Amino acid sequence: QVQLVESGGGLVQAGGSLRLSCAASGRTFSNYGMGWFRQAPGKEREFVAAISWSGSSIHYADSVKGRFTISRDNAKNTVYLQMNKPKPEDTAVYYCAATLLIGWTPTPDDYDYWGQGTQVTVSS
Repeated sequence: QVQLVESGGGLVQAGGSLRLSCAASGRTFSNYGMGWFRQAPGKEREFVAAISWSGSSIHYADSVKGRFTISRDNAKNTVYLQMNKPKPEDTAVYYCAATLLIGWTPTPDDYDYWGQGTQVTVSS
């Protein structure tokens, strides 16, 4: 079992920056690939970014590529999402998730554990 707790959400102006954190506890964090997803009201949960267990493989949704950066610190059992130049359309609840799959995956059903989510609101 892995417990995930997101933090760092809040209100940010478009063009600003925000860093989300996801702290993991339980089983060995470094065994898991990690992902960030988001869900806006009335929309399905969508993939944002993923990072492999070692950090050597990173992938982004086209909508955030060049603006968001995912990283992890296995010594601190934490994964981060640096959000630079956010846009109002980035407003959503952001979730981190953990998967035992080798490689990476953008599919929510492939993730085994989820955090409770943190709200990000980008004002124009």
